[in-house]
Amino acid sequence: MHRTQLLLEEWQYEALRARAAREGRSLSALVREILRVSLAPSASTSRSRLGEIEGIGEDADSYGEDHDRHLYGETKEC
Repeated sequence: MHRTQLLLEEWQYEALRARAAREGRSLSALVREILRVSLAPSASTSRSRLGEIEGIGEDADSYGEDHDRHLYGETKEC
């Protein structure tokens, strides 16, 4: 762990202090938990990123032997 200092607005400090007291834990533990939840990638984010590339390689007219056509354009038969 690393020790750090934060400058908080008065209302932020009071809200965190009150919540920590309500939950029976330290202010540091509460801030660590808030950061863990906030910074962790969510499953829905991961799925949406995968969804962005879904079907990227689909082309009904292309096959493995067509790579020259895609790289260099139409070529003449030798």
